[in-house]
Amino acid sequence: MEINPNYILEDCPICRGSGYMVHEGGWNVQIECADCCAHTVYISYSNDSEKKEAEKQVAALWNMGKVVKTDFGG
Repeated sequence: MEINPNYILEDCPICRGSGYMVHEGGWNVQIECADCCAHTVYISYSNDSEKKEAEKQVAALWNMGKVVKTDFGG
């Protein structure tokens, strides 16, 4: 897992926690909340140029509040 500090991320739209960019397996990226685990969709990439564009896209999605949050209800 690689964490990228190069983007300004707003607080989590769900809980106001800190978001961080996560690369998994060297082929996709998402942003996840450190507190409530809300996250953006995964965006895949296959080279460095696509990686930079994918990072910009997930940062924009996060900052717009486009996140997924799964709660187990009861």
